[in-house]
Amino acid sequence: MTHLLRKPTGTTGHVHAITVDTAKTPDSPEWGYVGFDLWRLAPGEEASGTTGDREVILVLVEGRARVAGADRDFGEMGDRMDVFEKTPPHAVYIPRGAAWHAAATTDCTLAVCSAPATADYPATRLGPEGIDMVQRGKNANTRYIHNVAMEDRDVASSLLVTEVFTPAGNWSSYPPHRHDENDFPDMTYLEETYYHRLNPAQGYGHQRVFTEDGSLDVTMSVSSHDVTLVPKGHHPCGAPYGYEMYYLNVMAGPIRKWRFRNHPDHDWIAQRDA
Repeated sequence: MTHLLRKPTGTTGHVHAITVDTAKTPDSPEWGYVGFDLWRLAPGEEASGTTGDREVILVLVEGRARVAGADRDFGEMGDRMDVFEKTPPHAVYIPRGAAWHAAATTDCTLAVCSAPATADYPATRLGPEGIDMVQRGKNANTRYIHNVAMEDRDVASSLLVTEVFTPAGNWSSYPPHRHDENDFPDMTYLEETYYHRLNPAQGYGHQRVFTEDGSLDVTMSVSSHDVTLVPKGHHPCGAPYGYEMYYLNVMAGPIRKWRFRNHPDHDWIAQRDA
């Protein structure tokens, strides 16, 4: 199995723990920014952590929990009991040098997104207020986006976080594009993780990660709760007929800007649909 595909360690508890150290592999030896943890909690179970020199965005993928962090009590958060309800998520930003804690009040899926902090931002509730669903693409390239913390929201120093819902039979992260060079304003270097879900839950999807020179070319079949790593290259996703796909994206790099370049062989699709 490729190093870029991470299966959950179980169905409950701390099922993903992707750190800068554990993400470094033969396919991604330079990984140095994005961290991702996932907790699946039953009522009464808890998750906690400290940020150190990193910033964190907690995303309640589904379920409810009492959330506190950086000496703030955010109270009970979450009203999306199934991610495919497609309502905006509840989310919280926690700055560097702080502790956070979440106590589940229902079955709960909690994502912990992290990256190096380069400036101090206050602990802030990020959603659902201020998060709208927007459509991207057309026809079989249509997908629906929740921009939790993209660059249009000045809420973090490094982290970029977004949710994507891809209808059954459609493509997303498409046309194939990459953001693996420091060439701002034309492109920015951003590592990226995908946390996948499928509906119905027994479904599967596909993701390819490949470079134009062929030095990296991996195609993965993903199941619910899998995480994929994108250290470089293009990274399109396909949702087979009958199964809609959700993913939570976390991106980070030297500059908190999302600038990408489409694959030259496939850019005509974006030009046609513009």
